[in-house]
Amino acid sequence: MRHRRPRINWFLVVMVIILIVIVTYIDRFVLPTAQAPFMPTPTTTREPESYVTEAEGLFDQGKLLQAIDTYTEAIRIKPDDPAIYIALARVQIFAGKYDDALINAENSLLLNPNSSMAYAVRGWAYTRKGDFTDADESLKTAVQLDPNNGLAHAYNAFLYGKMTEDNAGPYVNPIQTAIDESRTATTLAPNSLEAYWARAYVLQLTDNREQAVTEYQHAININKNISELHLELGVTYKGLGVIDQALQEYMQANTINPSDFRPDLYSSRALASIGEFAKAAQYAETAVKDASNDPYLHGNWGYMLYKNYEWPAALDQFALVINGGSTADGQTIQPLPPAGNDIWSGADVWIAQYYYYYAILLAQSDRCNEALPLTQTILDSFRANEYAVYNAQYAQGLCAASVGAPSPQPSATPRTTPTP
Repeated sequence: MRHRRPRINWFLVVMVIILIVIVTYIDRFVLPTAQAPFMPTPTTTREPESYVTEAEGLFDQGKLLQAIDTYTEAIRIKPDDPAIYIALARVQIFAGKYDDALINAENSLLLNPNSSMAYAVRGWAYTRKGDFTDADESLKTAVQLDPNNGLAHAYNAFLYGKMTEDNAGPYVNPIQTAIDESRTATTLAPNSLEAYWARAYVLQLTDNREQAVTEYQHAININKNISELHLELGVTYKGLGVIDQALQEYMQANTINPSDFRPDLYSSRALASIGEFAKAAQYAETAVKDASNDPYLHGNWGYMLYKNYEWPAALDQFALVINGGSTADGQTIQPLPPAGNDIWSGADVWIAQYYYYYAILLAQSDRCNEALPLTQTILDSFRANEYAVYNAQYAQGLCAASVGAPSPQPSATPRTTPTP
């Protein structure tokens, strides 16, 4: 009747003990630190100051769009800091985003209605947009709030300089105010890029080009990666006849901002000024590639081709400028209307040339049914430009000669007056 005791399976016992140890370890040490399913993973939020510092570094490198994005991220984290809106608006002005800059200057004023800097930056944005009335009002407020705000005085110098350049605004002698404000700016803000830029701009405007070069160089020493400064320094060098230095500055501007057509446009005209029309045509073509739907750039290319005796190609480019049409790559070109008579800017002089060189080419090509109406448009639209009048009459003479009719007598010596 005695039963035999079963034998103990020590292997099974050991395995059970091991499982118990594993389960205990997981329960005590693993599960408390494990992330539950479908729950967001906690992340460390960067301080907004770190974004501001990063944005400032990007601005110093000339990476304006990246700086804008970084300032925007700082605002997302800290939307109640008016200083960040001002910093963002300032960079947006450098990047040519004037409407966005106005919005952010206003946002800053909503948070701090007595901010001299917000009014100053808003005034600068209005100036760059050509809204001189609102710019004047905003900058007056900025100076009233803080008479020692050097940047406000710098922006005032830009404003009154632009009024002088465009012959606009209500003031009798804005250039003197521009001169005084530029001097005040460099006194109050001796380490400011905009102060030296404003002073250089006013000196260039008053034909003090050697001094302007020095002030532009001061500004570039503060930040060498702002393409606009190199462009304007290049224009100043061209005005001095130092073409090699001008081309170097245009090249530097193009390196910083290769999508901007102006370095190539300005390079083409600098080369044309010394008779290098083959190279000028190459730069003019590159400018067109940067903005292929811009009729003004097609006109510049046509001018360089004309001067390089590539007349059929020039005729094609001028046709796009005057009549509009489509390019080989499918870009639609709107006609470039003739400029006004009363005041010429540099652009007006070039537009007149596009018109009368096209008329001459049409006449030389026995297309007088197109040339003659165009010459009348030139005489009506550019009658204050003696060179346009002369060349329109010259084209009429070519057509008259082709049919044996008397030709009108030119009233001036044919010349062109290109500007940088």
